[in-house]
Amino acid sequence: MNTCCFTGHRVIPAKDYAKIQKRLEVELIQLIHQGVCCFRAGGALGFDTMAARAVLDLRIKFPDIRLILVLPCREQAARWRDEDRKTYNQILRQADEVVYTSEHYHEGCMHKRNRYLVDSSEICICCLTKDSGGTAYTVDYARQKGLQIINCARSP
Repeated sequence: MNTCCFTGHRVIPAKDYAKIQKRLEVELIQLIHQGVCCFRAGGALGFDTMAARAVLDLRIKFPDIRLILVLPCREQAARWRDEDRKTYNQILRQADEVVYTSEHYHEGCMHKRNRYLVDSSEICICCLTKDSGGTAYTVDYARQKGLQIINCARSP
């Protein structure tokens, strides 16, 4: 089964949001037509949330696709704003499966989650604009593992 994971920045500039969202939707539809039916998202704010919502929206037209949340720990959203936590819980309820890579938060649990996402996928859709940080690390890891990389922050 072809599986795609997502990784991206937690903050997406408002001026770029619609463009990235549209590119994400176009890429997802192409992948679905190519037989990709399993999508793994890390449940973080920003691009992860955008990607999870896009998959859930597309599930109306393509009911065979699945959203699997791969979360770093059970209390990931504990300190988030109420509005963000509400969105997170809505996505959590609609996901087809939830995987926790660690039971509780600890140093390194985000990297563990990111490696799990890559290790269980063949394709990585990202929103990468910087050469450092967790997203850059995850995309580099995906590249080393031979995944196809699609960057929604860049022109096709």
